[in-house]
Amino acid sequence: MMRACITCAVLLAPAAFPASAFADAVTVKDAVGRNVSISDASRIVSIGGAVTEILYALGLEQRVVAVDTTSLYPPQALKTKANVGYLRQLSPEGVLGLNPSLVLAAEGAGPKEAVSVLETAAVPYVRVPDHFTGEGIVEKINLIAAATGTSKRGACLAASVASDLGVLEKLRAANTKPAKVLFVLSLTNGRAMVAGRNTAADGIITLAGAQNAITEFDGYKIVNEEAIVAAKPQAVLAMEREGFQMKGDEVLAGPGFNLTPAAANKVFVSMEGQYLLGFGPRTARAARDLAHALDPKADARLPSDASGATPPCAD
Repeated sequence: MMRACITCAVLLAPAAFPASAFADAVTVKDAVGRNVSISDASRIVSIGGAVTEILYALGLEQRVVAVDTTSLYPPQALKTKANVGYLRQLSPEGVLGLNPSLVLAAEGAGPKEAVSVLETAAVPYVRVPDHFTGEGIVEKINLIAAATGTSKRGACLAASVASDLGVLEKLRAANTKPAKVLFVLSLTNGRAMVAGRNTAADGIITLAGAQNAITEFDGYKIVNEEAIVAAKPQAVLAMEREGFQMKGDEVLAGPGFNLTPAAANKVFVSMEGQYLLGFGPRTARAARDLAHALDPKADARLPSDASGATPPCAD
């Protein structure tokens, strides 16, 4: 359960947020520099797991009419809202047919042709930036809050997240020997697809005070056994999703992996995918949990762990 502001969602129950048609339109600059004018945020289509998580953390779930399949948290989002499909395979008709007054979509939504149609439609379409850093999370919160006319609540949530990130920064500073971590997205016929630079996996490894073992390329790429051995990872990291979880023993015994320090010391970490890679309000916790999994001595209590925190989030 999310607390603190994350607790804001508890403090500000959905009933506190009536549907919002603004007296005057608000204008926000989205991830690609477009100035988007919004006059009504009462019917939101939310595309992207972090976008949905932030809307719920702001207590705006009553305004959300539909989500995409990556909106895994909170669990009730996919269970109770209409589903527009996978964020990279959007149908303009499927989105606009829900009669939204605002579409908030992660920067990576697609395909390009669908996004082009949505951006030229009468309904405001805001691309939400997806930078895999602590600052990027705060940026997302502030943009979504501005677009929905809830800037004060957004400031509360952003302050809570920033406070967690501040504690995490101290945890990183105390780590004098960052572990080299190899993130494995998938294994196909014994070949591993791993994370390079400028990925969510690279970002969470960095936030946790570790080092990405792969720095030769951007994005995700299938690599051979020699590359895995050469990377010398001290830990292997993987994500879990419904119905799928890699088995650490099998991965570490695989070709290439079996010759790494990670295999020698049996260090394999698996975490739920949206929690690990979502870069939303819970990401500081995920990074803390990853840091602890890599080094049990690396532990910290985050401000959002405090059960009684009730910051003044109301407008």
